[in-house]
Amino acid sequence: MIPLHRIPTHPGEVLAEEFLDPLGLTQVALANHIGIPVQHINEIVQAKRGITPESAWLLAQAFKTTPEFWLNLQRNYDLALCRPRRYVEPLLKAA
Repeated sequence: MIPLHRIPTHPGEVLAEEFLDPLGLTQVALANHIGIPVQHINEIVQAKRGITPESAWLLAQAFKTTPEFWLNLQRNYDLALCRPRRYVEPLLKAA
């Protein structure tokens, strides 16, 4: 469920605080390990870039998680940012 009163945590913050820091890994070490540019990792950590399906797979393999874990974090973040400010009445009424 997407929180109504706050923006969910960006997956980059989760990556840094729940994976990199506890494991003592640098962004450079992670980038080298999964074979992507360090700038890519840095932009994710700085919340300037989102998690793509490809990066979700790479992170899932590296950290023994699932790609769905990473994509769900991104989806919740994106949906909260794009929540409309107006309400639209349903077209169909419940029976």
